Amino acid sequence: MTIAEQIRTIAADARQASHFIARLSSAAKNALLMDMATALVNNAPHLIEENAKDLDAAGQKGLSQAMLDRLMLDTERISVMAEGLREVAGLPDPVGEVTRMWKRPNGLMVGKMRIPLGVIGIIYEARPNVTADAAALCLKAGNAVILRGGSEAIHSNVAISRILRDAMLKAGVPPAALSVIPFTDREGVLEMLKQEDYIDLIIPRGGEGLIRFVVEHSKIPVLKHYKGVCHVFVDASADVDMAERIIVNAKTQRPGVCNALETLLLHKDVAERFIPRIYNTLTTMGVEIRGDETFRRFAPEAKQATEEDWYEEFLDLILAARVVDDMDEAIGHISKYGSLHTEAIITADYGNAQRFIREVNSGVVLVNASTRFSDGNQLGLGAEIGISTTKLHSFGPMGLEDLTTTKFIVYGDGQTRG
Repeated sequence: MTIAEQIRTIAADARQASHFIARLSSAAKNALLMDMATALVNNAPHLIEENAKDLDAAGQKGLSQAMLDRLMLDTERISVMAEGLREVAGLPDPVGEVTRMWKRPNGLMVGKMRIPLGVIGIIYEARPNVTADAAALCLKAGNAVILRGGSEAIHSNVAISRILRDAMLKAGVPPAALSVIPFTDREGVLEMLKQEDYIDLIIPRGGEGLIRFVVEHSKIPVLKHYKGVCHVFVDASADVDMAERIIVNAKTQRPGVCNALETLLLHKDVAERFIPRIYNTLTTMGVEIRGDETFRRFAPEAKQATEEDWYEEFLDLILAARVVDDMDEAIGHISKYGSLHTEAIITADYGNAQRFIREVNSGVVLVNASTRFSDGNQLGLGAEIGISTTKLHSFGPMGLEDLTTTKFIVYGDGQTRG
């Protein structure tokens, strides 16, 4: 078969299997996930052997040490992967939950019930643990899933999927409910994005280039976020000790992730007393600061910020910083340059906190807390399939509920419409 024919067959089989998965009880899904976790641990030597093929190929291609580390599997990481499946098994099952119920004047009882989306396609890069994590979340939410990982992890991803599919087969669950595209040709991605008859949603996970490619070519709805240009606004009433702690954490704890701080906004009333302090603290920690003219008046050693810096997701120890006259200017800056990902305000003024929450329309808005909390696990979702900066049908970190939709259910006792 051609690549197009293979992809269409995988998608059609997944659609058929999705009907079976949607009917599984919570107990059956949880038992399956526990069996999958055990299978991963039991097959760790085989996984490490297959992963070595990916590491060898990546080394020959000259991939960075950071990329090699993301790619590598060992016994400990496989155990963590298995524990992730067990954690998903322990999460509440959203399928079948009645989220609302109301009574109409004619006696009809109307409600909304959560149901699976159907078939979810996930396109991602590098880390092979995503294969197990994404499969577990999709299956727990009653969906079939088609996974297309990066070429650098093809042996690892195929091996993980075979282990998980074997566990499904032993449990009497159609293995077609979990498929990994077994080849690396870009044609495979393009064909996958054409399967609107079989795939209900595409979730790309990776860099901005990958996500834009998927959006450009997909005939299927895409949940995406291009980048995380996250802001912290230090209000005039802010506790500067708190502000320093939060800024340091948001920028330096893990600078290469999408919820790291990229632009710092400071109210003019705190500029003189806070800028020298935060500049010294951050530069001592290796952060390069690019400030506007007002910021550099109090920290002249800072580099001059450019217009492009306000749009930039640095993913590094680099921070853009600007002094604003008031909250209007801060919110205006976020509205113009932000990416709808995550924003925080540091303030002791309740009214300002509430206004910031109301008027800043990013996926996560925080008061007096680090942007690094913009994460499904940290927000209590248990696990995360990704982060959406689109507003249909999910916005912000996505957990199990976001892998479902709702349908109307209606109870009557003989009513007819006149």
